[in-house]
Amino acid sequence: MFAKLNRDLTAILERDPAAGGRLAAMFLYPSFQVMLAYRIANPLWRAGVKFPARFIMQLARWFTGIEIHPGATIGCGFFVDHGSGVVIGETTVIGRNVTLYQGVTLGGVLPAVDAESQRSVKRHPTLEDDVIVGSGAQILGDLTVQKGARVGGNSVVTRDVPAGATVVGVPARQLAAKRVPAAEERPFAAYAVSHPDEVDPRARTIEALVAEVQTLRARLNDMEDRLSPTKLHDEAGKEAIGDQDGLDLPKRES
Repeated sequence: MFAKLNRDLTAILERDPAAGGRLAAMFLYPSFQVMLAYRIANPLWRAGVKFPARFIMQLARWFTGIEIHPGATIGCGFFVDHGSGVVIGETTVIGRNVTLYQGVTLGGVLPAVDAESQRSVKRHPTLEDDVIVGSGAQILGDLTVQKGARVGGNSVVTRDVPAGATVVGVPARQLAAKRVPAAEERPFAAYAVSHPDEVDPRARTIEALVAEVQTLRARLNDMEDRLSPTKLHDEAGKEAIGDQDGLDLPKRES
């Protein structure tokens, strides 16, 4: 337990430039405080001592704003940045060196009409090693976010995410297929999508279509102006006046 807590503490210092030191991370970071409670409550839950385990995590929720079910499985090096509003369900499995931001939900999608039949069912997601989940993201159901994947902020994930991929949007869609880089090559990306050019590919397509529609509309308006009856009448009148100017009309006698 102490080795895992030490790795959780080190994760804060490695991934948050605002961390002032180990003492500050221990007393001022809700991520470490909730993990301290979890590292105590999880063995109790697995030993069948469930009420004290739930009570410990309830206290941690009141103090930190992070709700973690004591039955969840969380590897070492776990970091919840800012933390408020994070919810982690009972059958969630989280690997090593995973980072979550505020407002993330790792929830289930099974209907709560027959809770008894769902008590032993895997109904929450699995996050493999080195996953980053941006703020406000919802990862729902028994799915797998594979190693090194990133989930953009406010995305809603309802299907598996390939290893090394970045997904964004509602529902979440993959930006581009990428290989999984080695651990020493993989840069940490705050909020999972930190580059301004990393946007939803469908959004780029829609922007291109809107620009094309605007171009076609401008051309159509120009053609309508050229073919309007008023303009044609004016042009015909100008031509008639021009023809009269070219005639040698007789002068009126005074």
